[in-house]
Amino acid sequence: MPKNTYITDDPFKENRARCPMMVGDFQEGEKIPMLLKLKDVRKAAKDWKTFSSDAPRRVPIPSEEDLRDVRQYPIELDPPEHTKFRKIVEPFFLRPKQPEVKAKIEGLIECTLRRMLARGTFDAVHDLAIPIQSYALAYLLNVPESEGEKWIPWGVHVTRAGDGKAKGSEMEDYNRAMFAKARENPGEDFYSALNAAEMDGRPLTDEEKEGFAYLAFAGGRDTIIHTMTGIIAYFAKNPEDMHYLREHPEAINTAAEEFFRLAVPLTHIGRVCPAKTDVQGHEVEAGGRISLTWSAANRDPEVFENPNEVDLKRMPNPHVAFGFGHHNCLGAHHARAIMRRFLECFPKLVSEVKVLEEVPSMEVEKDYTRQIGFDRLVVECKLSDS
Repeated sequence: MPKNTYITDDPFKENRARCPMMVGDFQEGEKIPMLLKLKDVRKAAKDWKTFSSDAPRRVPIPSEEDLRDVRQYPIELDPPEHTKFRKIVEPFFLRPKQPEVKAKIEGLIECTLRRMLARGTFDAVHDLAIPIQSYALAYLLNVPESEGEKWIPWGVHVTRAGDGKAKGSEMEDYNRAMFAKARENPGEDFYSALNAAEMDGRPLTDEEKEGFAYLAFAGGRDTIIHTMTGIIAYFAKNPEDMHYLREHPEAINTAAEEFFRLAVPLTHIGRVCPAKTDVQGHEVEAGGRISLTWSAANRDPEVFENPNEVDLKRMPNPHVAFGFGHHNCLGAHHARAIMRRFLECFPKLVSEVKVLEEVPSMEVEKDYTRQIGFDRLVVECKLSDS
C-alpha cells in the first residue's frame, strides 16, 4: 500500500528545489524570507546576534500580538538572559528522566490506550491524545493529576477561543489563579517554584511567571497531539510498519525520531533582524523578520534520502523538529518519553486500525497550505491476539 498519509506532504518541495529561500506573504502583507535548507536553518538558529529572539509575541509566525499580552519565557529571549531564565524551569522539564515520573507516563499511556481499545471505536484526538498530553503535563509540572483533567476541555489550541481564531483567556486566568494558590500554600510544584524563583537577586515579576506558564501549556501541546494522531493515521495506511515495530521493539527510538521529523506541526518560527540584513539575496530591514522553516529543513533531500518517506530505521536523523542551538526545545525529553511509550504500546496491543472519519487541521497561508494534524480522527481498532 502506498505511503500516502499526510505525513508525506511537503508544500515547500518545489520552492526548495529552485532556491534555498522563498519569501512568504503573511499577516498585513509582511514579507518574510523563509529558509528552507537544513544547513541554513541550523546556521541561522545559532546566530542570535543577527537573528534575534528578543521580540515579544513576534517569534511565532504569524505573530501573536492579538493573542497574548505576555512575553514567552525563555523562548523570546537571547543569551545570556535566555540561559539564566531557562535554568529556572529546566528541572521540571527533566522530570521525565526520573524513574518514578517515567513510570507514571508509561502507565498513563497504556491504561488510556487499553480503555479506548475496549471501546473499539474512538476519536484519537479528543479521547486519546489530548487526555494523554494533559495528564502527562500534570506529571511534568508536579501538580495533582486532577489538574490535568481540567485542561482536557481546552482542546488543541489552548491560547484560542472555540473558533480557533479569537483570543481565549481561560488558560491565562487559570495560571493566575494557580500562582495565587501556590502563594497561599507553597509546595514542590511548577507554580510554587516560579513564585520562589529569583533573577539577578530579585523575585520574578508576574509577567515573567505568566510567560513561563504560557509556554508550558502552549509550547508542546499540539506537538504531542498531532504527532500521536499522525502516527495512528499512518499505521492505518501502512500496517506493515506497525507490525514491524511489534516484532522489532529495538527500533522504537529511531522510529520516534522519524515521526517527529515528518509530523512536526510547527511549520516554522521567527527571528528578528536587529540591523538591516541580507538573507539569501533578500534585504530585510532592521526590525524585519525571517523564518526558520523547520518543516522544510526536515525534508531537505541533500540531507535526508527519500525525505518524504517514513524510514523507521533512519540513522543518522539530524532533524530540527525540536529546534536547534540554545533554543532547543525544553520539552524534548517529555515528548520523547511519551512517543516512545506510545510506539511500544500501540503496535503491541493493536493488530489493525481503520480510519472511519477524519477532519484535517490545516495551516493556510497565502503562499502555502500544510496539513499539521487532525481536528478529529475517528478510528476503529482491532485488538492483537498477543
